Amino acid sequence: MRREREEEFTADIRGCAAPERLKGLQKSVCFASIEADNFCSTMKSFTKKMSVAALLAAWVSVSPLASAAAETKSQPVITQPVESKAERDARMAWWREAKFGMFIHWGVYAALAGSHNGKQTGGAGEWILYDMEIPVADYKAYSEKFNPVNYTPEQWVIMAKKAGMKYIVITSKHHDGFALFDTKVSNWDVVDATPYGKDLIAPLAEACHKHGMKFGFYYSQAQDWTHPGGGAYKNKWDDAQKGDFAKYVNEIAIPQTREILSNYGKIDIIWWDTPANMTPELAEPLFKLAHELQPGIIMNDRLGGGFHGDSATPEQHIPTTGYADGRDWEVCMTLNNTWGYSAHDQNWKSPERVIKNLVDIASKGGNYLINMGPMADGSVPEATVECFREVGNWMHINGESIYNTTASPFKKLSWGRCTKRLESDGVRLYLHVFDWPEDGTLLLPGLRNDVLSANLLWEPVPVGTQIDDSGVWVKVPGRPPGNLERPEVISLKLKGVLNVESIPLVFDGSKDFEFAASEAELTGKVIVEQKAGKDNIGYWTDSKDSFSWSFKLKNTGKFELFSSVASQGDTTIEVVVGDMVSPVKIKSTGSYDKFGEPISLGVFEFKADQTIQLLIRSADAAWSPVNIRDIKAKKLE
Repeated sequence: MRREREEEFTADIRGCAAPERLKGLQKSVCFASIEADNFCSTMKSFTKKMSVAALLAAWVSVSPLASAAAETKSQPVITQPVESKAERDARMAWWREAKFGMFIHWGVYAALAGSHNGKQTGGAGEWILYDMEIPVADYKAYSEKFNPVNYTPEQWVIMAKKAGMKYIVITSKHHDGFALFDTKVSNWDVVDATPYGKDLIAPLAEACHKHGMKFGFYYSQAQDWTHPGGGAYKNKWDDAQKGDFAKYVNEIAIPQTREILSNYGKIDIIWWDTPANMTPELAEPLFKLAHELQPGIIMNDRLGGGFHGDSATPEQHIPTTGYADGRDWEVCMTLNNTWGYSAHDQNWKSPERVIKNLVDIASKGGNYLINMGPMADGSVPEATVECFREVGNWMHINGESIYNTTASPFKKLSWGRCTKRLESDGVRLYLHVFDWPEDGTLLLPGLRNDVLSANLLWEPVPVGTQIDDSGVWVKVPGRPPGNLERPEVISLKLKGVLNVESIPLVFDGSKDFEFAASEAELTGKVIVEQKAGKDNIGYWTDSKDSFSWSFKLKNTGKFELFSSVASQGDTTIEVVVGDMVSPVKIKSTGSYDKFGEPISLGVFEFKADQTIQLLIRSADAAWSPVNIRDIKAKKLE
């Protein structure tokens, strides 16, 4: 997952509004997921910088690094209601079961379609006002071209439903300050400022309620480039933007939040974004208002003011291994490069890519919120329609392998992904085969349950299974019955309580080997992410967190361990193997993205045919977060 760096401004900060824009970050945001290559290739034109002061002040609610810093300074946070685990589980139940939702980014920026005065923006469509520093009056004039006469909200809901989506979140107001609803606190809205002259939210909310689709709002509570006093992440470029931020929150953000949560029936989600300058004092009224008006509402982690939210929001990437601490999380991702409509952005994800992303995310315990950006006339790009149609065809057959499932019990599967479902009489595993095995077998390592049944979902063809010391082997047909560009799914019904033993890694011991970050056992909030095409363990914001590998060697040997690290401060870690403890001083590299040359983590002798644990932990009370890449074991003579 992306972390918010003190010297660089990332897309999480910008919210679902723009890809990463830092020149030094394009490769660092290429995360170890099936999406990584495509993501990296599309980010190269989106770069800018932001100061550390603005970043830390704005984003304490999202960034674990910033939050850790805030906690050390005893910064006040919002008083959140006490909620038992059972109460929280009940409130989050539908969202955890849903897995798949549709994001909608729509506003006046769609009328510009990525260009202003004959020049294409180098950034995302919805950020064109900011990126090109368009005078506010000139930008507002584009509202005359925002006339969604082809808007068919019920068809949008039906499209989402047929695609297998269970909820919709729409930008009630994005950073350009334009409201898609009839707000009474400003004339900068679809009713007063466009030839269309009608509320766009009401019919969509009605259609969602009619078709059983959960419904939510994105609302940019702080960053607003057209209302006086609204926040921005750099110096404002127009006198029309000048004003008092607290006054803006009290007179625009709070009243508009009251409007959207009062006038459209049941609202299931509110999706805050980019909390520039949101102190606890400013954030708390919004938090309380949402709970007052919509009891049971689900919020993300981008309100600000120390509010951690109900769900983490990795943006434009899939965490390599999910989250070890069991938090709820949701990947938000564009269907092409940009959130808002841009006529020159035709780099569309294929249905196959979207399906594999969904499977990948579900296998790690997350939700997938995929975006569409309608045009100014209300039309939906045909590429979006076709993609969602094809995704729906796959979900129609295989949806049971996604909905109401939880994360895979297996750390890593070479051939694909796995989801699981607890049933009254046992456990069901769904095997999503990305790479069909040439030898016709799939290994479920360490699985000790008896298999009651095994069959393909595409067509109810039984498949064989066999158990040995390695785990359960699933025997599949010599070739896939369907199109393997889209995962083939095998359903396994297991007897009893799930029993998966941790299988130690096995190395020869007569030569160099490597401890892969993706194979580590993670404790706490640490996750596996990828920068510059290489895995690393990051988000190590808590000194109590740790990670380890269990392994065996076929041959006894002495090895020196090496790894590249990145850190913004000096600190100390410990490398522990049995009774052997090696303290390692970490020197600052200046950035969480800047990895130095490999450093020695100590010399250890590993005995053959013994299960050994390699443990990495903090040894510094004044902890400075560290990112650590794969650990290489170099054989010593």
